[in-house]
Amino acid sequence: MSTLGEDIRPVVTVTLNPAIDQTITVEALRPGHVHRASAVRRNAGGKGVNVASCLADWGTPVVATGLLGSGNAAAFEALFAAKGIADRFVRLPGETRVNVKIADLAAADTTDLNLPGLTADADALDRVRRTLRELVLPGTPVLLAGSLPDGLPADSYATLTADLRAQGARVVLDSSGPPLAAALAAPDLPFCIKPNRHELEAWAGAPLPTTADLLEAARGLHRNGVAVVVVSLGADGALFVADGPALHARLPTVNALSTVGAGDAMVAGLIAAFGADLPLEGIARLSVAFATAKLGCFGPNLPGADAVRALAGQVELSTL
Repeated sequence: MSTLGEDIRPVVTVTLNPAIDQTITVEALRPGHVHRASAVRRNAGGKGVNVASCLADWGTPVVATGLLGSGNAAAFEALFAAKGIADRFVRLPGETRVNVKIADLAAADTTDLNLPGLTADADALDRVRRTLRELVLPGTPVLLAGSLPDGLPADSYATLTADLRAQGARVVLDSSGPPLAAALAAPDLPFCIKPNRHELEAWAGAPLPTTADLLEAARGLHRNGVAVVVVSLGADGALFVADGPALHARLPTVNALSTVGAGDAMVAGLIAAFGADLPLEGIARLSVAFATAKLGCFGPNLPGADAVRALAGQVELSTL
């Protein structure tokens, strides 16, 4: 078994609807009032890009692909060059969308305004599929992450999952709404999914107010064939369901510089743990440590590996 941080297998992340995240920090958000921002940051992002960034910080080789607008690709190209991420994105005419995030320091909360972006078509998706056929070998970890751009059908992730499963890849899916539902209704299921409470409730079509409710929904997905189901609970940590007893993992609350991308950091931790062949306890510890460590950083970044390992050792685990 590998130890934490020794994973050298390349990971492929797929982001079909990336974004440039513009985070504006204010002392207290008051709708209808004029605000003076205390800080503004722009980061190349989107779920898969954020995961790739965190994995690169951890020392994992990463190849990033998906769809990018050629008009404002420079921010992504700079990130990939700085972090040593291999860039295999398909370029489309136009600009990648911009997401405005208003960080409210008083409420320790973030308000998102997601702007429209690229429109894609079947040819664009086929170009991504051809790229993946060149990149993926049996055993390759592949992340499919985020929303879909306008023009792509809801079953696009189901299509990619079927392709990747046929190539022997281990697929991690982090999406929501119709794309998640379509992927979970398909014959070829992803290896792992990581919905949050609201995303799982939307899939279930009913409120899941208690831990027992969330756990039963997650166990149902596991029984249907998803090997690992992780339900993220924000400050309450996450539930982990696989073969054997389920786990609840959490760390004490920390002062957060930014909560943006914490869920993506958790996915990066999951993939790092899978690559190191860790048991469920190790998966829970590392993924929660990634998410918590990211809270102390702006943008899709992690602190040094020693700091992440120290947090992993402090994760509180309970068997459900």
